[in-house]
Amino acid sequence: MHDLIRRYATDTAHTTLPEEMREAALTRVGDFHLHTAHAAARLLDPHRALVRPESPAPGVHPHPLPDTAAALAWMDAEHATLLATQRTAAALGHHHTVWHLAWNLTTFHFRRGHRHDAVTTWQAALHAANHLPDPATRSRTHRHLGNACSRLGLHEQATTHLERALDLALRHHDPTDQAHTHRALALAWERRGDDRQALKHAHYALDFYRALDQPVQEADALNQVGWYAARLGRFDTAREHCQAALTLAHHNDDPDGEASTLDSLGYIAHHTGDHHQALDHYHHALTLNRTLGDAYTVADNLDSVGHSHAALGQYEQARTVWREALELYREQGRDADAERVQHQLNDLDHT
Repeated sequence: MHDLIRRYATDTAHTTLPEEMREAALTRVGDFHLHTAHAAARLLDPHRALVRPESPAPGVHPHPLPDTAAALAWMDAEHATLLATQRTAAALGHHHTVWHLAWNLTTFHFRRGHRHDAVTTWQAALHAANHLPDPATRSRTHRHLGNACSRLGLHEQATTHLERALDLALRHHDPTDQAHTHRALALAWERRGDDRQALKHAHYALDFYRALDQPVQEADALNQVGWYAARLGRFDTAREHCQAALTLAHHNDDPDGEASTLDSLGYIAHHTGDHHQALDHYHHALTLNRTLGDAYTVADNLDSVGHSHAALGQYEQARTVWREALELYREQGRDADAERVQHQLNDLDHT
């Protein structure tokens, strides 16, 4: 829309329309974007817990999204609008819309590497959660905000929010949220460089998911245990857990879980000297993550592939994948990762 047309529409709305008509229109717009985002989020991650928003206002029909590719394309195209929708909902005091937009943007933000936007949307959701009746909402909000802070390197804030989430889940006797929070704490401690603490929380999560009979989540936790065991040099234990995770994820049609576990198995193979096997696992994970549109993890996969190529003396292949990883890291604002990969490329040039 041209700026002059936008200004004319704004002036007309505020001079000729009563306030209740303007707010009703904004509510319909908000509901349209919320419910389309909800449909998109379900397509992107069908195994995630279903948290339904309230029914939309009369006359609102979400945009039809036939498949995952359409969902991802719509969210890419409408991302700025979705963020603006949440800000507008916050200004109007539509707390339900604010919170559910944060929830339904989470997978998209994760896969596209929108780390700052993830923190911003969950900060808005935290304020909204204080006005919502379900106590589980506050636990979930602290967990997701803590996870978003952790991915951005805000480690103290992350730990504070995650410990608050765990305390609320314990207080309300919610074992599922306790499991999810232990899994998030494992990731947070990994990013702080403490794999032993991470492994402890991964074990807690695994015990919860098994007791709850949640096989998809159990597979994720098995992979987490295997990953941290591998990082601690316990490769036999790591391989056993990751192979069990891969079988469970495949059986439950969870490509996201399969990709994550294949990456772990690639790491195990690489660090035990089987670089050809590592490349097989890494390339399989890379294919799945490209299909999922998970640009954030694709960058990490490419980085790992480069190490295995370099170990085999395949320096041109390593250079090619590291250049692609470098470009993705820069696009996602992951400066430390970009600097590290640039050093790897410089070392290859010396080699």
